[in-house]
Amino acid sequence: MEQNSSQRKSYEHTYFVQDNENRDERDRLSLQDQMITRAMGGVLPEQNDSQRFRRVLDVGCGTGGWLIEVAKAYPEIKTLIGIDINRQMVEYAQKLAEQEQVHDRVEFHTMDALLFIEFPRHFFDLVNQRLGWSYLRTWDWHTILTKYLYIARPDAVIRITEGTTFDTTTSPALAQLFQVGFDALYRAGHSFTPEPSSVAERIPHLFREFGLRNIETRSTLFEHRIGSESMDIFFEDVKLLFRTGLPFYRKWGNIPPNYEELYQQALEEIQDPGCLTTGHLVTTWGTTNG
Repeated sequence: MEQNSSQRKSYEHTYFVQDNENRDERDRLSLQDQMITRAMGGVLPEQNDSQRFRRVLDVGCGTGGWLIEVAKAYPEIKTLIGIDINRQMVEYAQKLAEQEQVHDRVEFHTMDALLFIEFPRHFFDLVNQRLGWSYLRTWDWHTILTKYLYIARPDAVIRITEGTTFDTTTSPALAQLFQVGFDALYRAGHSFTPEPSSVAERIPHLFREFGLRNIETRSTLFEHRIGSESMDIFFEDVKLLFRTGLPFYRKWGNIPPNYEELYQQALEEIQDPGCLTTGHLVTTWGTTNG
């Protein structure tokens, strides 16, 4: 079903990076996918029975990294579909699927999940979402979960991963930049409280409210320091994040006058051998009623 222009405009800027054609953000999302999957120990580390999944949906798929890795890790899954509002991201993801030779099972569609998820009722065995805080406002969660319940089969798994972003860092400049981001997200309605963990903490309550069963959570600690496996990716992610997100921070946050100085200082400090940054990713999953 074709969305009219007024409907598209109502949601097209909920993602915190406003520029749909921003190649730096595309590169950052590719790096972020790698960093998250590596930190969590795989694409579905907590799911012991992958045989139950025949149709998988990834919402807000971005550059498609997670879904493509699922296809490679689980060849028995025959239908894997990713949706994202950003057409450029979707086109990039489809090309990547072709390069990885999984395009016979993986497909991507441009779709605004907050307006329409255009699939039949009871179609998917697994509905996955990672880092929804980047585009979901607090009042959007009921909308999106209602749609997930419609397209999920009985006894399907709904799986959501959110992060505290970063718990601690020994870089004073990086800590200030993170606070700018947290404040902007809260003012824009993307978090329930000023605490960065508020979205991850709310998901189990929302699952219970929507009647999901067998609700479980898995928390993953990640650490970034010189010499760690993820450090290079983390550095590039930070380098891009505080560039691509700057218009959003300006709109919703309090940008300090020395923002550029803090940015350069943070890049220097996180490369110091003694610098350590930690955070958590929290995956919550539950099953729909049979």
